Amino acid sequence: MADLVPPSTRGQVDEKVDYSNLPCPVGYDEVSSEAFEALNPGYFKGLSFNYCPAFFDEKFYISSTVVPVALYKLGAYYFNTKLEFTGDVTADTLTVRVKAVITDKLIVWADTQLINGTRLDMKLVSLEYMGLNYRAEFELGSKGLMAATYIQRVTPRLSLGGELFWASVRQKSGVGYAARYETPTMVASAKVVSSGDVLMTYVHKISKKVSLATDFAYNCFSRNVNASVGYDCLSRMSRVQGKIDSNGVVYAILEKKINMGLGGVLSAIVDHKNKDYKLGLSLSYGSPGHPIHDV
Repeated sequence: MADLVPPSTRGQVDEKVDYSNLPCPVGYDEVSSEAFEALNPGYFKGLSFNYCPAFFDEKFYISSTVVPVALYKLGAYYFNTKLEFTGDVTADTLTVRVKAVITDKLIVWADTQLINGTRLDMKLVSLEYMGLNYRAEFELGSKGLMAATYIQRVTPRLSLGGELFWASVRQKSGVGYAARYETPTMVASAKVVSSGDVLMTYVHKISKKVSLATDFAYNCFSRNVNASVGYDCLSRMSRVQGKIDSNGVVYAILEKKINMGLGGVLSAIVDHKNKDYKLGLSLSYGSPGHPIHDV
């Protein structure tokens, strides 16, 4: 008779969520990073060559980029668990970016630029603190810009945040709000700024290698609307991305590993309405600038 008694279902009750031990969310500026990466991989036009060998166990790179007639750029990159450094030099500009991990919870970012060897522009200094289930960031930028952001995980899938900013030179201030909802197969985000800008994004992960993405941007005052929908496909040796926006412009980009250390990037932009067609080709050796994501 004991075999006829149904098993107890008490052990099948869903496990309660420990809201005091939620994971740390992504940064406030990264709530829509998946959609941005899928829809804006860096489309370009023209021809370029990049040589970037690695030294010291692939922690240090020196790059040389040539764009015929238009540009020559020399760069240096250093990557470590505690320090990241990138520097680029062109004919009239020196740009330096530094990321330093002070502790497991505190990160410092700095971005500066020297123009024509005379004018130093400290573009950004940022302090980011990561708590158990929240992130807070304070920024100081050029032209008297000050900003503070805060985002917190309120449920295992939902994060909410806000920002305050003030530009003393332009005498402008504002506030913003953000929300991010994520599951293993999708990420949705929304941002609203007091300037009237509204940005919403959605990414659906069809598989580990294929994603679909869309974004919608609207300004409540000017009534300007922009939207786009695109895709992102990864493989072991290549990556294909593309989108079409609300203006009818079609974008596509292909990254391909050709051989050991050698890669190529092919970009195309077609604006049939305005009869504007752009094609770009970049060949690189050992470059960290156009990464091919191994899956």
